[in-house]
Amino acid sequence: MTVYIDPPTWPGHGRMWSHLISDVSYDELHAFALSIGVPSRAFERDHYDIPSHRYADAVAAGAVEVSSREVVRLLVKAGLRRPKGRPA
Repeated sequence: MTVYIDPPTWPGHGRMWSHLISDVSYDELHAFALSIGVPSRAFERDHYDIPSHRYADAVAAGAVEVSSREVVRLLVKAGLRRPKGRPA
């Protein structure tokens, strides 16, 4: 199981956020998120939004650190990218 996380550089709601993704399946992503206590409401289209204070938890649990650009590339390559405005 490999999941990926980008640096917490995305602002929102008074904090910084990362994106947690899988390049295999949403099932893999959901299982990983559940294992580290990420609530299901944090899932958005093709990724989980992870607040900066939880970044280290995800990495310690095995998430691979990649750039934001690499997150998009991995999702597209896996056929899992769901851009805004497109149905699930």
